[in-house]
Amino acid sequence: MKNYVQPGDSITVTAAAAVTSGDGVLMGSLFGIASGTAAIGESLVLTTNGVFTMPKVSTDAFTVGATVYWDDSASVVTTDDDTGANPAIGLAVTVAGNPSGTVNVRLNG
Repeated sequence: MKNYVQPGDSITVTAAAAVTSGDGVLMGSLFGIASGTAAIGESLVLTTNGVFTMPKVSTDAFTVGATVYWDDSASVVTTDDDTGANPAIGLAVTVAGNPSGTVNVRLNG
């Protein structure tokens, strides 16, 4: 196939902000987990598929299969789409109650 570029599980972008390996990164509608540390302007590999343990709003409760949204201002996942301001990034694959600090999320890719 002459127009095939790559599988898309990892995307290389230019970091718009300083990030550390494991950070969630939102660039427009693209969400991924930083595969390494990068300063502003450096190349950064974002992993867009897989299951990751992610920080969450401690009072939010997730059930398996619940839609997970990204609150970019707080750098946490949430159950609240904030009237469309928080993009859906995946599904919870573990139960996470109130209070708890993390939930396992399968990214939408």
